[in-house]
Amino acid sequence: MRFQGTESYVATDDLTIAVNAAVTLERPLLVKGEPGTGKTELARQVASSLGLRMIEWNIKSTTRAQQGLYEYDAVSRLRDSQLGDARVNDVANYIRKGKLWQAFEAEERVVLLIDEIDKADIEFPNDLLQELDRMEFHVYETGETIRARQRPIVIITSNNEKELPDAFLRRCFFHYIRFPDMETLRRIVEVHHPGIKDALLTTALTQFYELREQPGLKKRPSTSEVLDWLKLLLAEDLSAEDLRRDGGDALPRLHGALLKNEQDVHLFERLAFMARRAR
Repeated sequence: MRFQGTESYVATDDLTIAVNAAVTLERPLLVKGEPGTGKTELARQVASSLGLRMIEWNIKSTTRAQQGLYEYDAVSRLRDSQLGDARVNDVANYIRKGKLWQAFEAEERVVLLIDEIDKADIEFPNDLLQELDRMEFHVYETGETIRARQRPIVIITSNNEKELPDAFLRRCFFHYIRFPDMETLRRIVEVHHPGIKDALLTTALTQFYELREQPGLKKRPSTSEVLDWLKLLLAEDLSAEDLRRDGGDALPRLHGALLKNEQDVHLFERLAFMARRAR
């Protein structure tokens, strides 16, 4: 059971090594990187490549670790007891299984994605230490212990919005997805936009990297954004010549797909203004 990438996902050598190392060590794979570099998609492609079902737990700022295990609906039980419902005699009727429980009780091995763990409270990762390490947890309301039948492949993503606790990091295999170089990005584009003309792609990617490396940029455009931009260029049937700018125009065509805040747009407008004054 080894991950080698898929036809629809270009995985670099260091990324495939990280995935397979985490599987071999039976450790969660913690994947960091800029938003839009394919961290979430990696879990889906690992599941697809290995022929496994994926269970996805999307973390929000209000998410609690307990929700990943189970939740006890005491309010519903109280209401049913007032109505004389016979279901109240079995507390299990009021236990809602979380994503970890679903992964643990699966008959087959699954891929468990814990997506954007850094969105939650700082204590969230610590609250899952024992469960992810021992692959079991206790249900106090019923007195049972839930153990993983098949140890899931756990992939955890983070956008680095918060530092994660050392104790949690120690239990993970870590990989940082670097932004792809020109050649790797060409391969990624070919997967999503096969047959794109080389002249158009070269000009577009040259402008994209120039824009991305501009000092003072608040949010650098990501892989997903350059793919959206290229999709628009193809839809508008623009050529490499159409993309070429004169010295006074610092913004690329259809730049709204790349620049996502007014500060960055104003930065390039100022650069264009200064270039015009210098001529």
